[in-house]
Amino acid sequence: MQKRQNKLMLTKDDHAKIMSYVKRGFPNTTFNRNDARGLEMELKKAKIVNTEELPTDVVRLNSTVVIKEEKQGKMIQLTVVTPENADNINKKISIMSPIGTALIGFRKGEKVKWKVPAGSKSFMIMDVYHQ
Repeated sequence: MQKRQNKLMLTKDDHAKIMSYVKRGFPNTTFNRNDARGLEMELKKAKIVNTEELPTDVVRLNSTVVIKEEKQGKMIQLTVVTPENADNINKKISIMSPIGTALIGFRKGEKVKWKVPAGSKSFMIMDVYHQ
């Protein structure tokens, strides 16, 4: 889990929904209990706001995010969704996945890291779109 330098910001609805997944888990996910505890600790420190108070460039549930890999410069577009809506073919990633967890609450222009089996990946959030 990436340590956040800036204050994590979430909407009340997103916070409640994510916490329900953290508390009860979700079958068929790569999210383990250690990651769940780390995410829960981050969520407890989050600033919780009404939807209209959230800046438009903050990643939230159902946000489409354009990220740029730091080393290769490859651009990737993903949508952060709940586990039951995850679909790798259509680049819809679960909030319970390591990259989904890393993205939530970050803003356009911020660098984020997440752990992968071979180490970690770094990327920059280039743009955020809300549906």
